[in-house]
Amino acid sequence: MAPRRSLVFYGLLIALASLVAGMVIASRLEYSPLSSAGDLSIPATNSAPIDGAFDATTFRRIADAASPSVVSIRTTSLRPARVLELPFGIPEAPRGRRPAPAQRVTAAGSGFIIDKAGFLLTNNHVVQDASTIEVKLAGMADGEPWLPAKLVGRDPLTDSALIQLTKVPEDPLVAARFGDSSKLGPGDWVMAIGNPFRLSNTVTVGVVSAVGRLQPTAIDGRAEEMIQTDAAINQGNSGGPLLNLRGEVVGINTMIVSDQIGGGNLGIGFAIPINSVVEILPQLHKGKVVRGLIGVGLSGTPITREDARDLGLPGASGATVSQVNEGGPAHKAGLRIGDVIVEFNGKLVRDNSTLVSMVTRTAPGTTVPVTIVRARKTMTLNVRIGEFDSEQQLVTQNQAPSDAASPSDTGLDMRIETITPAIARQLELPAGRGGAVVSEVEPSGAAAQGGLRPGDVIIAVNDETTTSVSQVRAALDRIASGRLARLFIWRAGQELLVQVRKP
Repeated sequence: MAPRRSLVFYGLLIALASLVAGMVIASRLEYSPLSSAGDLSIPATNSAPIDGAFDATTFRRIADAASPSVVSIRTTSLRPARVLELPFGIPEAPRGRRPAPAQRVTAAGSGFIIDKAGFLLTNNHVVQDASTIEVKLAGMADGEPWLPAKLVGRDPLTDSALIQLTKVPEDPLVAARFGDSSKLGPGDWVMAIGNPFRLSNTVTVGVVSAVGRLQPTAIDGRAEEMIQTDAAINQGNSGGPLLNLRGEVVGINTMIVSDQIGGGNLGIGFAIPINSVVEILPQLHKGKVVRGLIGVGLSGTPITREDARDLGLPGASGATVSQVNEGGPAHKAGLRIGDVIVEFNGKLVRDNSTLVSMVTRTAPGTTVPVTIVRARKTMTLNVRIGEFDSEQQLVTQNQAPSDAASPSDTGLDMRIETITPAIARQLELPAGRGGAVVSEVEPSGAAAQGGLRPGDVIIAVNDETTTSVSQVRAALDRIASGRLARLFIWRAGQELLVQVRKP
């Protein structure tokens, strides 16, 4: 029996030695694995007024306090093979050739720590489609291995993403502090910290140029209110924090306006208000953001006093329905293209952004009254709110035909042509529908401003069905200068409404 006891003893000894050795190695590397589970501690938002002395050391104090929470992010992704483009943007794989192999692409961005457990915020476009995500902390030396991270949740609509380190250093992480972005106003000092052109922890300073600036998002037809700033933002700043004078995060830097390829700074940058992200952080932590949806598209043309008079509206406010998704909540409730939504759940709808905000904040499954004006008559319909899946919406629109625009100088600053059988097949146009196809749109003209695109098929003008180019031209000619042209069109398999003010 003694030999057996010896074997057991030595086995235990070897296991213990292996455990100790592993702990020693981990301590020397100064990293430890992070559990895949864990609660997220969302930083409290400080809404107190900003006061106190402003002197020559103010910005240095902000940078010293905030920089440890700012990280550089490096991603690797695979870019698919390119495809050819046919007229109206219909893609086709190259004939007689094998598609080019996918390319491995690396990209850089920024982010910031919000929880000592290793949770970080960044932009969705920084980590979207990434096969690997790596993070460099502010205190890490050049050449030191970057820390691996994983995607926890993302939201294409706000262009925000929550990631988590899968290994953390032994030294405690420094979490950022949150300010109240609703308290910002033009002229307020702000600081941006990020990784522009792979220059980690670069600090730039400027002011808030504007707040509530509507900017298009990755989701077609959807815009989000953003903070505009002249603090220098360049490529690689994406995902980094915009800070107030207390060093609190009030925004996530996300895009710039530039006149050159490569994104040089022109002093016009945009940041997502941190309040918009805090609102969805618990859902990002769960891996999916759930929003309300009624299944309509809205005309991009604001309602003017003239429109209100023409349409019989109570005032120059509301949101015009330009699309109704078949089988969606609005369709089931009886909404139609051309309806103007003037109230949602008893509250005034001032414009498109007001309606979108109210709908997205309503829990799916809730039934709400929606007041509309149709043919100068007011009525109320009950709509059961559906669920908006921004990720699925992004996939769907990326599969839809792309569009191209070229100059024109006709009627509504566009050119229309006869619908050939080939075009009808390409655009999946139902048999017998359509009067003309839009072939060219002047980029700065009335048609473009109203939302028309090359490839759109005009099927009716001001409720008058059209079946030929001559009928479309005649209907447009009857519209007086300065009046509204309501164009019912076919695009990407759906009927939409586009409204254009005739020059």
